[in-house]
Amino acid sequence: MPLWLMKSEPETWSWDQQVSKGTEAWTGVRNHQAAGFLKAMQVGDRCFFYHSNTGKAVVGIVTVVRGAYPDPTDPAGRFVCVDVAADRPLPFPVPLARIKEQPELSAMMLLKQARLSVMPVTGPEWDVVCRMGGCQALRERAPG
Repeated sequence: MPLWLMKSEPETWSWDQQVSKGTEAWTGVRNHQAAGFLKAMQVGDRCFFYHSNTGKAVVGIVTVVRGAYPDPTDPAGRFVCVDVAADRPLPFPVPLARIKEQPELSAMMLLKQARLSVMPVTGPEWDVVCRMGGCQALRERAPG
């Protein structure tokens, strides 16, 4: 099953806002590679919620509840968004600095293409980050 990481600047959209809202469209992605990943997402896919810029840490897990559709914030109509629902926080946020220290995460796209806002995560990477964050791995697709 595909697993993902989605970045958001907490000043723009934080984990707390996601939890408060419950379900929200993941809009504003304007990179073609990241948009391709959004298009590949399916209902039930799980994603790490990553605070970028400030905090730089995996802080929670969201689930895709609606597949790709036209991003209403894109006036040109070229990009897509997905809807995600807050699933659970990580008991312990996993900072980027700790991710960089783990040899088994050295090939993680987060470290190789740091500016990309949406990216896949491998099953073994998912398991390591979940273990570091004190949560159950939850690799199976959520009912959708």
